[in-house]
Amino acid sequence: MTDVVRLDAVSKVYGKGQGAVAALREVSAGIPRGSFTAVMGPSGSGKSTFLHCAAGLDTPSSGSVRLGGTELSGMNETALTELRRSRVGFVFQAFNLISSLDVLENITLPLRLAGRKPDQAWLTEIVRRVGLEGRTGHLPSQLSGGQQQRVAIARALVVRPEVVFGDEPTGALDTMTARDVLVLLREVVSGLGQTVVMVTHDPVAASYADTVLFLADGRIADAMAAPTADKVAERMTRLGAWKR
Repeated sequence: MTDVVRLDAVSKVYGKGQGAVAALREVSAGIPRGSFTAVMGPSGSGKSTFLHCAAGLDTPSSGSVRLGGTELSGMNETALTELRRSRVGFVFQAFNLISSLDVLENITLPLRLAGRKPDQAWLTEIVRRVGLEGRTGHLPSQLSGGQQQRVAIARALVVRPEVVFGDEPTGALDTMTARDVLVLLREVVSGLGQTVVMVTHDPVAASYADTVLFLADGRIADAMAAPTADKVAERMTRLGAWKR
């Protein structure tokens, strides 16, 4: 299985001199194509920075980030914006929907921004996959939180991205709704062959992934295949007291 995202010796330092803070320290990791990876760690461990560097939202201080065969590190902001728009999908804790646009318009917004027309067969497929048939004319205010997050997931998928990045995508949802969204993300990987990378603090959410990467003090401290909520919670408990 080839890596769709590859980080090699990636470091990220904020600030300079005495006030410098190292958020990532020479992190190397590969995200296999068609996999579901969860990224976890204590507060301040570097997990959001990991996601932002991997997704081209932030530039590493040193090291290499590759998306497919493309090296991101030397790209300017215009090129990165174009790459994110066409090859990457994002799902955040805040749904970030446009309140004046209906469901279909919100889903297809990335295509309109890129000057592309939607593939109608693919659009129909993802609307069906996320369970929004019959809701495409509704405004976000007419939807539940879970339905709004489904719109956000469909919007992330509409460009046929190489990878979907989720930053606490279930953080604003109740337990039952969160489970529905996690099942959907799992189906996106298993059924559509999509690649998903999700930052989460929730061991139950992480248990839906194929692999969990654990960060601590800006480094990858451990990795777990075939995670369960109990195993993840136990590892997180130990990581909370983990020191270099």
